[in-house]
Amino acid sequence: MADPVAFLSVRLTPRGGRDQIEGWAQDADGRPLLKVRVAAPPVEGEANAALVRLMAKALGLPRSAVTLAAGDTARIKRLDITGLTRMRR
Repeated sequence: MADPVAFLSVRLTPRGGRDQIEGWAQDADGRPLLKVRVAAPPVEGEANAALVRLMAKALGLPRSAVTLAAGDTARIKRLDITGLTRMRR
């Protein structure tokens, strides 16, 4: 059985001065998305690679668990994330 996949919408700001997850926002249609900034420029996929590294590190997952599924050249991106486990309280 394949690992479950979580989907995450992200609004990426390249050349943001630092790599940082800024928090939640909504798109124009009211759908939630995560605001993220990276220091890397949007050249040759550098900002996308920085986003994947940052999200994998923040989630405690290997980089291979986070993939850019949509939005390669767009500001709004969709990440597919595998390997997340359900947390119990």
